[in-house]
Amino acid sequence: MDVDGGGSKRVFNRLGGQQSDPSKNQKVCYHWRAGKCNRHPCPFLHRELPAPPSQQGFNGTASTKRHHAFTANTDGPSSRNRGPNNFNGGASSTWGRTGGANRVFVRKMEKVCNFWVQGNCSYGDKCKFLHSWSMGDSFSLLTQLEGHQKVVSGIALPSGSDKLYTGSKDQTVRVWDCASGQCMGVINLGGEVGCMISEGPWIFVGIPEAVKAWNTQTNSELSLSGPVGQVYAMVVGNDLLFAGTQDGSILAWKFNAVTNCFEPAASLIGHTLAVVSLVVGANRLYSGSMDNSIRVWSLETLQCIQTLTEHTAVVMSVLCWDQFLLSCSLDRQLKVWVATQSGNLEATYTHTEENGLITLCGMHDSEAKPVLLCACNDNTVRVYDLPSFSERGKIFSKQEIRSIQVGPGGLFFTGDGTGQVKVWKWTEPAAVTA
Repeated sequence: MDVDGGGSKRVFNRLGGQQSDPSKNQKVCYHWRAGKCNRHPCPFLHRELPAPPSQQGFNGTASTKRHHAFTANTDGPSSRNRGPNNFNGGASSTWGRTGGANRVFVRKMEKVCNFWVQGNCSYGDKCKFLHSWSMGDSFSLLTQLEGHQKVVSGIALPSGSDKLYTGSKDQTVRVWDCASGQCMGVINLGGEVGCMISEGPWIFVGIPEAVKAWNTQTNSELSLSGPVGQVYAMVVGNDLLFAGTQDGSILAWKFNAVTNCFEPAASLIGHTLAVVSLVVGANRLYSGSMDNSIRVWSLETLQCIQTLTEHTAVVMSVLCWDQFLLSCSLDRQLKVWVATQSGNLEATYTHTEENGLITLCGMHDSEAKPVLLCACNDNTVRVYDLPSFSERGKIFSKQEIRSIQVGPGGLFFTGDGTGQVKVWKWTEPAAVTA
């Protein structure tokens, strides 16, 4: 089971610490830690090394093309944003520049203890590996929802409902009671769930060749035909439902209140491979594709007005924040795009991870500060402050986390490749005593 997140390569192998005998290897003796070292003299240290001050907090590693200060702008890409990408910044700062006080948390080896996972670690608090599914003191794990047998591909909380809906490639949607955390029902769809979103009382579920639409208030159910292959992404904007499909097209439907059905409105053609991410903002639709490009579409004309080709692998996720568009890719890069005077987008900042990026989710912490969650294909989620990209913490999982969804009251949800859904909550900052 791979739960180490790949981070152990780069964390405590640079301990440094206090200068001692230069002839000794600056590594702590493994046998001494276990109380079994019988080497005299031992070439390794028989004491723990404190981390140097420079490594007491996280800083996002990034390369910048240009630094832009920014302010809140309701005309930016986030003005009509919904779902997991629905958050507004409002801070005035610079991308990738930390400044101010960095958040600090105690760091162990960035690897979850395999024995702890199995319930039989004998080291307890002295174990050098994590006995937790997260690092950082800003959020905590509330509970785990078990039931799905394959990767969780969508999480939705329709407005006015006390139920949580999760969709999976095990061809089911599970309905959970938010108060008890119990599974209230299982809906078999007969096809893998490619994505799932909610808009008002509606839940939209993308499956091969169709989109299922459920109204949680009226209990009505509709089936929208037209997609070719799997439906990988959906978003609502300008009273239209958009669905990105396996053949590279983006289908649009409009709800007719008279007939109580969704009618086909348009088909947006341009991508040459599957469309896997969609977001709406600034009267634009942004689509990320397996053809490594991002296309910008006018919501008024439904015409493509720009194609962004700076990514070199699949564009897995796009989201809007203030006047910025953020995108991430399996090329390990997270790009920040801003509109120039001509109205076209250009990359103004690039943040590079050690692994491919899978999905982005923006939200606010308990102090209403903007935070970005970046799921990577090393089974981790990196938690960053915006716009500094200072790392707040990390979430670990047994397999890749494919779904992240914001909930009410400081809650957020993650769904991973094992089918497990975890419920997290932002914690209030500790009171400072004089």
